[in-house]
Amino acid sequence: MEELTKAQKGRLAIRSFKTIADALALRGYYKPSGKSGQTLENALRWVSPEIYGTINDPRRIEIKGLKYVLERLPIGIEECSRITLTAQDNFEQTAFEKIEPLKRRRTSYRISSNEICFVITRGLSSEMYDLLTHLTFLNIEAHKIYNQIKDPAGNITVEWQALEKNVTCKTALKGKLLDKAIWNLSIILGLTYHETRETYDYLEKNRKEKKSNAGLFQIIYQLGKRVENEKLSKDNELSIYFTPSFRDMMGHHKYSRAWAQTIKDKISELGFEKRPLHIISANMHSIVNLLYAYSATRKTSPEKNSDDLYSFILQVMDKEEKIKKYARKHGLVELPDSSGTHIDCQIIDTAALKDLSFHPELNIDKSVLQKTKPVLLIMDYAFGTQAFEVMDELLNPSLEDKSTEMENVDSISVMGKAGILPGKKGDIILPTAHVLEGIPHNYLVNNDLNEKDFDASVNVYTGPVVTVLGTSLQNRAVLEKFQTTSWKAVGLEMEGGHYQRAINAAIIRGHISKKIKIRYAYYASDNPLISGQTLAYGSMGEEGVRPTYMITKVILEKILRDAEKNNRSKKRPDLG
Repeated sequence: MEELTKAQKGRLAIRSFKTIADALALRGYYKPSGKSGQTLENALRWVSPEIYGTINDPRRIEIKGLKYVLERLPIGIEECSRITLTAQDNFEQTAFEKIEPLKRRRTSYRISSNEICFVITRGLSSEMYDLLTHLTFLNIEAHKIYNQIKDPAGNITVEWQALEKNVTCKTALKGKLLDKAIWNLSIILGLTYHETRETYDYLEKNRKEKKSNAGLFQIIYQLGKRVENEKLSKDNELSIYFTPSFRDMMGHHKYSRAWAQTIKDKISELGFEKRPLHIISANMHSIVNLLYAYSATRKTSPEKNSDDLYSFILQVMDKEEKIKKYARKHGLVELPDSSGTHIDCQIIDTAALKDLSFHPELNIDKSVLQKTKPVLLIMDYAFGTQAFEVMDELLNPSLEDKSTEMENVDSISVMGKAGILPGKKGDIILPTAHVLEGIPHNYLVNNDLNEKDFDASVNVYTGPVVTVLGTSLQNRAVLEKFQTTSWKAVGLEMEGGHYQRAINAAIIRGHISKKIKIRYAYYASDNPLISGQTLAYGSMGEEGVRPTYMITKVILEKILRDAEKNNRSKKRPDLG
């Protein structure tokens, strides 16, 4: 029998993880220590995700991956032996503590000292895969830590005794005592002192400022103790449950439908339903800053009006509330999410921009604003398959109320961050197609953006982009295969293919015109093929400002300079 290549093995492992996860959700529960849990763990080990680095090294704790996961799971997760995923339970009127992780917009509740419940609203499959990969990884690392509690003779190690003493100590460790404690911990973790110290300092800063974790000593100790308690009694084994409401909601768009209806109602209430609408999936700051920051700060902070657009943006980023206050008086309507999707929105009446001053580098035709009066709908980032649900519902006509139909959608723009394959952090990616990982779905993109739209200060890569199952399910061999073969993929992300699926469906069904302008652009937040450039090594910081605002600038100029040319006279979409 012909031996499988590394890429084929990687694809098979990713498919296996997905299939097992789906089966466990339908079953309703599993224990990571049981046969089903071990099968899921083996699949993740087989994938050997780049973001989890040394996951398969039994002696070395994957500290970067651990830090990444802890920022995306709620505080106290290391103590819990019972984890529940539900879809619609309302805990708002209960005494349960509501917790939202530092770097993932997901809602969870602390039910008891050893139980956390996740309320899944952001695309059930993507959210489930994301959670299960994180929890499986965390369990693998917990067992590694447990193996360091005792020496080969069965005696508690000196280092573990020291850790236990430090965790129960009521006074803060400082100076030489802290250095000694970190040194002992580094031996348990199989890391150098400096690797451990860096993670300790990072988590400690977030613990004090944002209360997002319990501190490195406590986390490592509790992970090890949880596994130790499992060994003492099967009643203590980590168990993961999926409620009937979670299983029943798979494939339904309950939260997305409510979200979309709220937007349609607001557009109708504002009287904008007959005006050309431009939908933009983006962050909640860059468009507002580009359109309003120059006028908002011009008189009170003239020194901040830098000739260079990106230097100017860096100078005014701490003026967010001032800029928004000004924007609210000049066409900005904020629409915080109330549906549970965690997708806030902004509506901008561009006709109200006619008297504003724009930064000299922003090329906007004010006559267009008065002639066609485009309306901008900016929606915060979706998560994975949630992108299909929200876009599908947004473009789908309301059956109950014809006045809230989205009749005049002139363009849809998607900007965000993605992993890059041939380049580096900070580069820009323009998709020509979205290739969905794990299933045979491919979508060509007639992208209205091209390399000539961007200046030479940033490298731009154009080509197919892979829409992946999750950030934590990336295999080097599979990614290299997509890059080096005739696929010639330039990047990977989680939402684009799902957006395009909804857009194509809307065109086929006649909900939007086939002449609609589609724009996709991503800035590279990481390169999973280069050591030290994966997502586990942290966010970009200020170096992400230039590509983010360059993409925003190009999209806005396309909309507010070419809107008159692209405006269609028909009220209903042109289906011919």
